[in-house]
Amino acid sequence: MDPLSDVLSLLKLHSYACGGFDVGAQLCIQFSKHAGIKCYALVSGQAWLSVEGVSEPVLLKAGDCFLLPRGLPFCLASELGLPPVDFFTLRKDAKNGAIGQYHGGGQFFIVGGHFALAGNHTGILLGALPAIVHLQKESDKTVLRSSIERLMEELREPQPGGHLIAQYIAHTMLLQALRLHLSDASHDRVGWLFALADKQIGAAITALHEKPGHRWTLWELAERVGMSRSTFAQKFKDTVGESPMEYLTRWRMLVAGEKLVSSTDPVSVISLALGYESEAAFSTAFKRVMGCSPRQYGRGDRPGARAH
Repeated sequence: MDPLSDVLSLLKLHSYACGGFDVGAQLCIQFSKHAGIKCYALVSGQAWLSVEGVSEPVLLKAGDCFLLPRGLPFCLASELGLPPVDFFTLRKDAKNGAIGQYHGGGQFFIVGGHFALAGNHTGILLGALPAIVHLQKESDKTVLRSSIERLMEELREPQPGGHLIAQYIAHTMLLQALRLHLSDASHDRVGWLFALADKQIGAAITALHEKPGHRWTLWELAERVGMSRSTFAQKFKDTVGESPMEYLTRWRMLVAGEKLVSSTDPVSVISLALGYESEAAFSTAFKRVMGCSPRQYGRGDRPGARAH
Protein backbone atom coordinates (compact mmCIF):
# COMPACT_ATOMS: atom_id res chain seq x y z
CA MET A 1 0.00 0.00 0.00
CA ASP A 2 0.98 3.64 -0.29
CA PRO A 3 1.73 5.63 2.92
CA LEU A 4 -1.65 7.41 3.08
CA SER A 5 -3.46 4.07 2.71
CA ASP A 6 -1.11 2.59 5.32
CA VAL A 7 -2.01 5.23 7.88
CA LEU A 8 -5.75 5.11 7.19
CA SER A 9 -5.68 1.33 7.40
CA LEU A 10 -3.85 1.50 10.73
CA LEU A 11 -6.37 4.01 12.10
CA LYS A 12 -9.32 1.88 10.89
CA LEU A 13 -11.27 4.68 9.29
CA HIS A 14 -14.96 3.85 9.14
CA SER A 15 -18.18 5.72 8.52
CA TYR A 16 -20.05 6.79 11.64
CA ALA A 17 -22.97 8.46 9.87
CA CYS A 18 -23.89 9.32 6.32
CA GLY A 19 -26.67 11.50 4.98
CA GLY A 20 -27.75 14.83 3.62
CA PHE A 21 -29.90 17.83 4.39
CA ASP A 22 -31.83 20.32 2.32
CA VAL A 23 -31.95 23.71 4.03
CA GLY A 24 -34.28 26.62 3.40
CA ALA A 25 -33.65 30.34 3.69
CA GLN A 26 -33.22 32.25 6.95
CA LEU A 27 -31.69 29.36 8.86
CA CYS A 28 -28.40 28.89 10.69
CA ILE A 29 -27.73 25.35 11.92
CA GLN A 30 -25.38 24.85 14.87
CA PHE A 31 -23.38 21.59 15.04
CA SER A 32 -21.73 20.61 18.31
CA LYS A 33 -18.19 19.39 18.88
CA HIS A 34 -17.48 16.04 17.24
CA ALA A 35 -14.90 13.26 17.27
CA GLY A 36 -13.27 12.02 14.09
CA ILE A 37 -13.56 13.85 10.78
CA LYS A 38 -16.53 15.23 8.85
CA CYS A 39 -16.55 15.45 5.06
CA TYR A 40 -19.36 17.21 3.20
CA ALA A 41 -20.04 18.54 -0.28
CA LEU A 42 -22.47 21.24 -1.34
CA VAL A 43 -24.66 19.80 -4.10
CA SER A 44 -26.57 22.98 -4.87
CA GLY A 45 -27.03 26.56 -3.69
CA GLN A 46 -24.59 28.33 -1.41
CA ALA A 47 -24.01 28.48 2.34
CA TRP A 48 -21.79 30.09 4.94
CA LEU A 49 -19.57 27.84 7.04
CA SER A 50 -18.37 29.23 10.37
CA VAL A 51 -16.05 27.18 12.59
CA GLU A 52 -15.38 28.04 16.22
CA GLY A 53 -11.91 29.54 16.62
CA VAL A 54 -11.55 30.33 12.91
CA SER A 55 -11.77 34.07 12.35
CA GLU A 56 -13.37 34.26 8.92
CA PRO A 57 -16.48 32.40 7.72
CA VAL A 58 -16.18 30.50 4.43
CA LEU A 59 -18.65 30.90 1.57
CA LEU A 60 -19.45 27.49 0.10
CA LYS A 61 -20.73 27.21 -3.47
CA ALA A 62 -22.19 24.33 -5.46
CA GLY A 63 -19.59 21.61 -5.99
CA ASP A 64 -17.37 22.69 -3.07
CA CYS A 65 -16.22 20.03 -0.64
CA PHE A 66 -15.01 20.64 2.91
CA LEU A 67 -13.40 18.60 5.66
CA LEU A 68 -13.61 19.37 9.38
CA PRO A 69 -10.90 17.30 11.09
CA ARG A 70 -10.48 19.11 14.39
CA GLY A 71 -13.89 18.36 15.90
CA LEU A 72 -14.65 22.04 16.50
CA PRO A 73 -18.27 23.26 16.75
CA PHE A 74 -19.47 24.85 13.53
CA CYS A 75 -22.45 26.50 11.85
CA LEU A 76 -23.94 26.25 8.36
CA ALA A 77 -26.14 29.20 7.46
CA SER A 78 -28.09 30.51 4.50
CA GLU A 79 -26.77 33.95 5.42
CA LEU A 80 -24.58 35.51 8.08
CA GLY A 81 -25.99 36.99 11.26
CA LEU A 82 -28.88 34.56 11.79
CA PRO A 83 -29.43 33.09 15.28
CA PRO A 84 -28.19 29.48 15.41
CA VAL A 85 -30.55 26.54 15.89
CA ASP A 86 -29.20 23.25 17.24
CA PHE A 87 -29.00 20.55 14.55
CA PHE A 88 -30.29 17.74 16.78
CA THR A 89 -33.34 19.78 17.72
CA LEU A 90 -34.14 20.29 14.04
CA ARG A 91 -33.49 16.68 13.12
CA LYS A 92 -36.01 15.33 15.64
CA ASP A 93 -38.86 17.08 13.86
CA ALA A 94 -37.77 17.14 10.24
CA LYS A 95 -35.93 13.94 9.34
CA ASN A 96 -37.06 12.32 6.10
CA GLY A 97 -35.20 9.04 5.59
CA ALA A 98 -31.52 9.71 4.98
CA ILE A 99 -32.21 13.34 4.07
CA GLY A 100 -33.43 16.02 6.45
CA GLN A 101 -35.38 18.98 5.11
CA TYR A 102 -35.36 22.18 7.15
CA HIS A 103 -37.39 25.36 6.62
CA GLY A 104 -38.83 23.89 3.44
CA GLY A 105 -35.43 23.38 1.79
CA GLY A 106 -34.30 24.97 -1.45
CA GLN A 107 -31.51 27.26 -0.22
CA PHE A 108 -28.64 24.77 -0.12
CA PHE A 109 -28.31 20.99 -0.25
CA ILE A 110 -25.42 19.15 1.43
CA VAL A 111 -24.38 15.48 1.45
CA GLY A 112 -21.54 13.72 3.20
CA GLY A 113 -20.43 11.67 6.13
CA HIS A 114 -18.96 11.63 9.61
CA PHE A 115 -16.02 9.27 10.01
CA ALA A 116 -14.59 7.72 13.14
CA LEU A 117 -10.94 6.72 13.58
CA ALA A 118 -9.91 3.90 15.86
CA GLY A 119 -6.71 3.74 17.87
CA ASN A 120 -4.80 6.07 20.11
CA HIS A 121 -2.85 7.95 17.46
CA THR A 122 -5.49 9.65 15.34
CA GLY A 123 -3.42 12.83 15.58
CA ILE A 124 -1.08 11.37 12.94
CA LEU A 125 -3.79 12.26 10.42
CA LEU A 126 -6.03 14.85 12.05
CA GLY A 127 -3.11 16.85 13.47
CA ALA A 128 -1.70 17.25 9.96
CA LEU A 129 -4.83 19.00 8.69
CA PRO A 130 -6.08 22.57 9.22
CA ALA A 131 -9.36 23.34 10.98
CA ILE A 132 -11.10 23.66 7.58
CA VAL A 133 -10.07 21.97 4.35
CA HIS A 134 -11.99 23.81 1.62
CA LEU A 135 -11.80 22.36 -1.89
CA GLN A 136 -13.18 24.85 -4.38
CA LYS A 137 -11.01 24.72 -7.51
CA GLU A 138 -12.84 23.68 -10.66
CA SER A 139 -10.39 20.82 -11.19
CA ASP A 140 -11.14 19.53 -7.68
CA LYS A 141 -14.88 19.78 -8.28
CA THR A 142 -14.51 17.77 -11.47
CA VAL A 143 -12.74 14.96 -9.59
CA LEU A 144 -15.36 14.91 -6.82
CA ARG A 145 -18.45 15.40 -8.99
CA SER A 146 -19.22 11.75 -9.73
CA SER A 147 -18.96 10.73 -6.06
CA ILE A 148 -21.15 13.62 -4.96
CA GLU A 149 -23.83 12.90 -7.57
CA ARG A 150 -23.80 9.17 -6.84
CA LEU A 151 -24.10 9.76 -3.09
CA MET A 152 -26.99 12.16 -3.65
CA GLU A 153 -28.79 9.55 -5.76
CA GLU A 154 -28.40 6.84 -3.12
CA LEU A 155 -29.73 9.14 -0.40
CA ARG A 156 -32.65 10.51 -2.41
CA GLU A 157 -33.82 7.20 -3.86
CA PRO A 158 -33.16 4.46 -1.29
CA GLN A 159 -32.63 0.99 -2.76
CA PRO A 160 -31.79 -2.37 -1.14
CA GLY A 161 -28.28 -2.13 0.24
CA GLY A 162 -28.33 1.61 -0.32
CA HIS A 163 -27.16 2.52 3.18
CA LEU A 164 -23.97 0.50 2.81
CA ILE A 165 -23.35 1.78 -0.72
CA ALA A 166 -23.79 5.37 0.49
CA GLN A 167 -21.19 4.76 3.20
CA TYR A 168 -18.72 3.43 0.64
CA ILE A 169 -19.30 6.42 -1.63
CA ALA A 170 -18.83 8.86 1.26
CA HIS A 171 -15.64 7.02 2.19
CA THR A 172 -14.38 7.40 -1.39
CA MET A 173 -15.27 11.08 -1.35
CA LEU A 174 -13.22 11.59 1.82
CA LEU A 175 -10.19 9.82 0.35
CA GLN A 176 -10.46 11.86 -2.84
CA ALA A 177 -10.67 15.06 -0.81
CA LEU A 178 -7.59 14.15 1.24
CA ARG A 179 -5.66 13.31 -1.92
CA LEU A 180 -6.64 16.59 -3.56
CA HIS A 181 -5.68 18.53 -0.45
CA LEU A 182 -2.23 17.01 -0.12
CA SER A 183 -1.52 17.63 -3.83
CA ASP A 184 -2.34 21.33 -3.51
CA ALA A 185 0.96 23.18 -3.60
CA SER A 186 -0.56 26.66 -3.34
CA HIS A 187 1.15 27.34 -0.02
CA ASP A 188 3.94 25.93 2.12
CA ARG A 189 2.98 23.23 4.59
CA VAL A 190 4.93 20.93 6.88
CA GLY A 191 4.08 17.37 7.89
CA TRP A 192 4.17 13.80 6.63
CA LEU A 193 0.82 14.15 4.83
CA PHE A 194 2.00 16.98 2.60
CA ALA A 195 5.44 15.41 2.17
CA LEU A 196 3.76 12.60 0.23
CA ALA A 197 3.18 15.05 -2.63
CA ASP A 198 6.92 15.70 -2.93
CA LYS A 199 8.40 13.24 -5.43
CA GLN A 200 11.66 12.60 -3.55
CA ILE A 201 10.49 12.78 0.07
CA GLY A 202 7.30 10.89 -0.79
CA ALA A 203 9.41 8.11 -2.34
CA ALA A 204 11.52 7.93 0.83
CA ILE A 205 8.46 7.67 3.07
CA THR A 206 7.04 4.96 0.78
CA ALA A 207 10.30 2.99 1.13
CA LEU A 208 10.17 3.26 4.93
CA HIS A 209 6.57 2.04 4.97
CA GLU A 210 7.26 -0.83 2.59
CA LYS A 211 10.15 -2.18 4.69
CA PRO A 212 9.88 -0.85 8.27
CA GLY A 213 12.10 -3.69 9.53
CA HIS A 214 14.97 -2.91 7.18
CA ARG A 215 18.08 -1.38 8.73
CA TRP A 216 17.78 1.88 6.88
CA THR A 217 20.61 4.37 6.86
CA LEU A 218 20.49 8.01 5.89
CA TRP A 219 22.92 7.32 3.05
CA GLU A 220 20.78 4.47 1.64
CA LEU A 221 17.59 6.55 1.67
CA ALA A 222 19.34 9.53 0.07
CA GLU A 223 20.79 7.32 -2.66
CA ARG A 224 17.38 5.76 -3.34
CA VAL A 225 15.84 9.18 -4.11
CA GLY A 226 18.88 10.58 -5.93
CA MET A 227 20.01 13.19 -3.39
CA SER A 228 23.12 13.85 -1.36
CA ARG A 229 22.89 12.71 2.25
CA SER A 230 23.03 16.21 3.74
CA THR A 231 20.55 17.70 1.27
CA PHE A 232 18.14 14.81 1.76
CA ALA A 233 18.34 15.01 5.56
CA GLN A 234 17.64 18.74 5.56
CA LYS A 235 14.81 18.56 3.03
CA PHE A 236 13.16 15.65 4.87
CA LYS A 237 13.21 17.53 8.18
CA ASP A 238 12.01 20.77 6.57
CA THR A 239 9.16 18.97 4.80
CA VAL A 240 8.08 16.35 7.34
CA GLY A 241 9.01 18.16 10.55
CA GLU A 242 11.31 15.44 11.90
CA SER A 243 14.37 13.51 10.76
CA PRO A 244 14.08 10.35 8.61
CA MET A 245 15.20 8.14 11.51
CA GLU A 246 12.73 9.79 13.91
CA TYR A 247 9.94 9.23 11.40
CA LEU A 248 11.00 5.60 10.91
CA THR A 249 11.02 4.93 14.65
CA ARG A 250 7.55 6.43 15.09
CA TRP A 251 6.16 4.45 12.18
CA ARG A 252 7.70 1.23 13.47
CA MET A 253 6.06 1.76 16.85
CA LEU A 254 2.65 2.43 15.29
CA VAL A 255 2.97 -0.79 13.29
CA ALA A 256 4.09 -2.61 16.42
CA GLY A 257 1.11 -1.27 18.36
CA GLU A 258 -1.27 -2.67 15.75
CA LYS A 259 0.44 -6.07 15.87
CA LEU A 260 0.31 -6.15 19.66
CA VAL A 261 -3.45 -5.61 19.59
CA SER A 262 -4.44 -7.67 16.54
CA SER A 263 -2.02 -10.63 16.57
CA THR A 264 -0.76 -13.25 19.01
CA ASP A 265 2.91 -12.64 18.13
CA PRO A 266 5.12 -12.22 21.19
CA VAL A 267 7.07 -9.01 21.70
CA SER A 268 10.32 -10.73 20.73
CA VAL A 269 8.95 -11.67 17.28
CA ILE A 270 7.47 -8.21 16.66
CA SER A 271 10.65 -6.43 17.69
CA LEU A 272 12.80 -8.61 15.42
CA ALA A 273 10.44 -8.10 12.45
CA LEU A 274 10.78 -4.34 12.89
CA GLY A 275 14.58 -4.33 12.90
CA TYR A 276 15.38 -4.64 16.61
CA GLU A 277 17.69 -7.51 17.59
CA SER A 278 17.31 -6.54 21.25
CA GLU A 279 13.86 -6.74 22.81
CA ALA A 280 15.05 -4.31 25.48
CA ALA A 281 16.00 -1.68 22.87
CA PHE A 282 12.64 -2.15 21.17
CA SER A 283 10.75 -1.81 24.46
CA THR A 284 12.62 1.39 25.30
CA ALA A 285 11.80 2.92 21.92
CA PHE A 286 8.18 1.75 22.15
CA LYS A 287 7.65 3.31 25.57
CA ARG A 288 9.22 6.59 24.45
CA VAL A 289 6.89 6.87 21.42
CA MET A 290 3.71 5.21 22.68
CA GLY A 291 3.79 6.18 26.35
CA CYS A 292 3.73 2.67 27.84
CA SER A 293 5.47 -0.70 27.55
CA PRO A 294 4.60 -3.11 24.70
CA ARG A 295 2.95 -5.55 27.09
CA GLN A 296 0.83 -2.81 28.68
CA TYR A 297 -0.24 -1.68 25.22
CA GLY A 298 -1.19 -5.22 24.21
CA ARG A 299 -3.34 -5.57 27.35
CA GLY A 300 -5.16 -2.34 26.61
CA ASP A 301 -3.51 -0.65 29.58
CA ARG A 302 -2.32 2.34 27.56
CA PRO A 303 -2.76 6.13 27.48
CA GLY A 304 -6.18 7.08 26.09
CA ALA A 305 -7.42 3.48 25.82
CA ARG A 306 -10.58 4.17 27.81
CA ALA A 307 -11.48 6.98 25.45
CA HIS A 308 -11.91 4.50 22.61
